[in-house]
Amino acid sequence: MAFEFLATELVANIYQHCAVEDVLALSSTCQRFRGIYLSRKLPILEAAAEEQYGPLIDATQLLTYNASQPAHTIRTAPFSIALLKQILHAGRTAEKWADIYPFKKWKHNFEDRRLLLPHERYRFRRALYRLWLYSRAFHNSRYPRETRVQLPTVCQRSLLLHNWSTCELCEIADVYAVMRDVIDANVCPSNGTIARKFKKRFPDKDQNNQLLFNIHLNYPPPAPSSFPSSPFHSSPNPGDMSGFHSDLPDFHGNNRLHFFKYKSTPLHEPGAEGWGDDIPQYYVVEDMCKLEPDQVLYLKEHAPLKRQVEGCVRSLGDWFENNGQTWTHTLQKVLFDRGEEMDRVMQAIEDGELGVAVVEEV
Repeated sequence: MAFEFLATELVANIYQHCAVEDVLALSSTCQRFRGIYLSRKLPILEAAAEEQYGPLIDATQLLTYNASQPAHTIRTAPFSIALLKQILHAGRTAEKWADIYPFKKWKHNFEDRRLLLPHERYRFRRALYRLWLYSRAFHNSRYPRETRVQLPTVCQRSLLLHNWSTCELCEIADVYAVMRDVIDANVCPSNGTIARKFKKRFPDKDQNNQLLFNIHLNYPPPAPSSFPSSPFHSSPNPGDMSGFHSDLPDFHGNNRLHFFKYKSTPLHEPGAEGWGDDIPQYYVVEDMCKLEPDQVLYLKEHAPLKRQVEGCVRSLGDWFENNGQTWTHTLQKVLFDRGEEMDRVMQAIEDGELGVAVVEEV
């Protein structure tokens, strides 16, 4: 039987197992399929979003959160096109991070590297949505450095983590470790990382010509301009490259910027891209770990230069600087309340016994 002659119930069931983009494509093939889609539009799109970017319950907790309710309160919201647009943004961000995960998780034992299985991608998205909710709820201007250790604040953070089992917390910790690695290696690399990457890219460079590291170098703030794709509020244009155009290689877009980051020219010193030695850079990374996943991903893809990262972060306000992430401390407290040892749990995640990709399940 030809596909277009299938019973309406079968076509509707096919819609239920398609991705969102496939639903829209299938509904455009003929008037009959269009009519079936329109008669069940919201249920079809909800099922498609669940199939592609689920679990929607956790995405909904993230997207409906605001300061008027405690973060740990379970919220429900009717499915709508407006909510779907937000789910698509969060889901696509989660899928990009799921693609990055194997490269960071098995960075050293790369012989074990593999793609995530469907149920592992589901767990990864769930963990990312929950980590994203934590950052949105507790890493903002309402929680400056002075309040981070106050008992009411610590209790609020702990209540959110107590919503999830220890195994689910390990999944979140696994995702957090990957995001932190991206910040440490790609967004805010240390002087040592810059030196290693420079030597790897330019092995024939005169070794007597040492990189000039200067962590106190003050860049002028980039000129403000609209940049609608940026997840930073009122951020300057991180693509601004004024003063550098004459010496850029003949590449296009961000590839040109990433190449230029390690290229030594009269107008650019690769050492200036370092964020300090190990100890100062550690505290920078602690601050940057407060960013939400889409913000970190944006900096990785669109802001390879240090001054661009500084411009984006500066737009967040004074509360951000010298005010490190609180996730690790809160996780340690919750595990202690449950009689678990933080070091043992972290080692189990590193060994693949706990987390998103569990060895026994392969």
